[in-house]
Amino acid sequence: MNGLGGLNKSPNGVVIGLVQLQLPTVVTPADLKAQTDRIVAMVGKARANLGTMDLVVFPEYALHGLSMDTNPAIMVSLDGPEVAAFKQACRDHRIWGCFSIMEANPHGNPYNSGLIIDDTGELKLYYRKMHPWVPVEPWEPGDLGIPVIEGPKGAKLGLIICHDGMFPEMARECAYKGAEIMIRTAGYTAPIRESWRFTNQSNAFCNLMVTANVCLCGSDGSFDSMGEGMIVDFDGTVIAHGTTGRVDEIITAEVRPDLVREARAHWGVENNIYQLGHRGYTAVKGGAGDCPYTYMHDLAAGRYRLPWEDTVRVTDGTGCGFPEPTRVYGEGPRREAAE
Repeated sequence: MNGLGGLNKSPNGVVIGLVQLQLPTVVTPADLKAQTDRIVAMVGKARANLGTMDLVVFPEYALHGLSMDTNPAIMVSLDGPEVAAFKQACRDHRIWGCFSIMEANPHGNPYNSGLIIDDTGELKLYYRKMHPWVPVEPWEPGDLGIPVIEGPKGAKLGLIICHDGMFPEMARECAYKGAEIMIRTAGYTAPIRESWRFTNQSNAFCNLMVTANVCLCGSDGSFDSMGEGMIVDFDGTVIAHGTTGRVDEIITAEVRPDLVREARAHWGVENNIYQLGHRGYTAVKGGAGDCPYTYMHDLAAGRYRLPWEDTVRVTDGTGCGFPEPTRVYGEGPRREAAE
């Protein structure tokens, strides 16, 4: 089911557009302003491209490119002109939008943050990337958890960013909190293509959840991003896939959150997210609801340690040109989301 890319929209359908945005180069505040304007124009293109579209999704790094530059002059705040422009674009075109910013952090390195703005221009979801792509990325690890919101047509939306999707716990957390559609934005380059594809599918199937995933596209002269806009249904079936690598193409499909809800309620075999907490319910009433997983107990207790921990050689970003960190996570004043 994809309604011919959303052209034929059903009463219960949510039409998603994934923008395979041209990989930008952003060095100066003027570059940042120009790229903000470009994204705003692409919101207009999305609306003109498909009048049935409910949600347009831009990739990670859409605003800043892949330089990993932490220059304060080009960092963004929630109350700054860039986010205000995104809000206005969503309001003007009556469309929900998902955007990426590198967010200023006065207490440490910037955050890699994702925003979902509704069709009235209101910020509905605010997420900070939990798992920066170490050792390459210098961003502060996210501290806001994974919010899930009510989106278009009442669909429950979650958002994770790029490398987050390589951890099955991230998709599971989205689904556990009720997400029926999980968005994954990324700046990945071609070496990750196969991993990108099968994790997008496994994240969907293992949680009976639609996943909507998109990378930057094209080259900035140094890096080559792969596009790979990909919408996967809750049974793991790929229903839309941008395989051509064409920059600024918008990959679209209609998804059905009502069928997600139906599957979660009625599936027996492979209703895995339910069965995780109800092991062997055919044999014992209600199933076993214990936690038999050592890594979960150890992580919660702050003693997570791999059997091969002492052999791991890459444990900071110095090999990628970043200074060795000295601050321990959680030290210093914690910046609240409302700031």
